[in-house]
Amino acid sequence: MYRAKVNITLRKSILDPKGKAARHALQNLGLKEIDQVRIGKLIELDINAENEEIARELADSACSQLLANEVMEDYHIEIEKT
Repeated sequence: MYRAKVNITLRKSILDPKGKAARHALQNLGLKEIDQVRIGKLIELDINAENEEIARELADSACSQLLANEVMEDYHIEIEKT
């Protein structure tokens, strides 16, 4: 069994309205040193696979088919054995 942790973020070229709102709120709280906030999502997948390579391929397939919008988002997959 493997666990895939998928971190999905908007591409740098895409405006992040949630990040912009969070940055503004943090500035209002006095955290003036915070220059930029980007908000993404973390998805964990438990995968039954024979090896790490197959688990990564399955996680990548899940991202490209459903979990991430590859036009607007980038994703990074970390695999760990459970």
